[in-house]
Amino acid sequence: MSAFAETRPHRSRGLWVALALPGAIWLLVLFLAPFYVMLSVAGGGVNEFFQTVVPVWNPIHWSSWNLSAVWRGIFGPGAFIGAPALRTLLYTVIATIVSLAIAYPVAYFVSRYAGRRKTLYLVLLIAPFWVSYMMRMLAWIDLLQQGGFVNSTLSFFGLPGNTDWLGGKSVTVILGLVYGYIPYVILVLYAFLDRIDQRMLEAARDLGLSKWRTFWHVTIPLSKPALIAGTFITALPMLGDYYTNQLLSGAPGTTMIGNAIEGQLDAPGEVGQGAVLSLMLIVVLLIPMIYYVVSTARASLESA
Repeated sequence: MSAFAETRPHRSRGLWVALALPGAIWLLVLFLAPFYVMLSVAGGGVNEFFQTVVPVWNPIHWSSWNLSAVWRGIFGPGAFIGAPALRTLLYTVIATIVSLAIAYPVAYFVSRYAGRRKTLYLVLLIAPFWVSYMMRMLAWIDLLQQGGFVNSTLSFFGLPGNTDWLGGKSVTVILGLVYGYIPYVILVLYAFLDRIDQRMLEAARDLGLSKWRTFWHVTIPLSKPALIAGTFITALPMLGDYYTNQLLSGAPGTTMIGNAIEGQLDAPGEVGQGAVLSLMLIVVLLIPMIYYVVSTARASLESA
């Protein structure tokens, strides 16, 4: 009996290892290996004749030349990366705030007042995910072009209807970011708001709080983890987004950091610098991700 009891934990451990093995291999092949390739390209050199990248696989022989070039591009006299980086941060902050301002009332309404139509509303909220991001942005191009629906609607109401929305306007890029990522925020907020115990809200009302004060002093504080999660889920991909600006603007005045990286990856002899800039962006994104994981774990321990 004791021998069986001793072998049982080993069998359970072997089962869990077998279940985790496919995911570990997937992570190794599709994340760690490409990440090491990126490091090798960033620490490598350039073929002077063909202007192609020459990866260096041995970390001992990695060079800091590409890193120095990117550093000069950010802080040097001819800096060209600083402006897109600051612009990306500004666009992301504004788009995230607008997304939360729109998503929270929608998620609150569906979770509290949709009633029997809750499933229908959820299907309508998830429907944008059935269409690719590129197709949704292409649809916006048709709406915002000179003779598109937006200008035609403005002209119908007697407003200026000849605005070149696709001619390098920051507001177009920001609204494109909001439209592209707001479904993520709505779903995260809805999933949390729908789990709030209704009895807590009823208790607040029984204690004399009005509907508005109950919402402000009970619902909002309880939904703080969802607000943080929604912020990170939308802000992090926005920081690396390049396709929205490329489709809806493409002008130098709205260039984001993702467009700067794409430009370096397409330029002869600058692929290594693009790899360095991508790695720097990953490091910047890791900081809020670690903060979110730590704060979530701390909140879970406190609630337990």
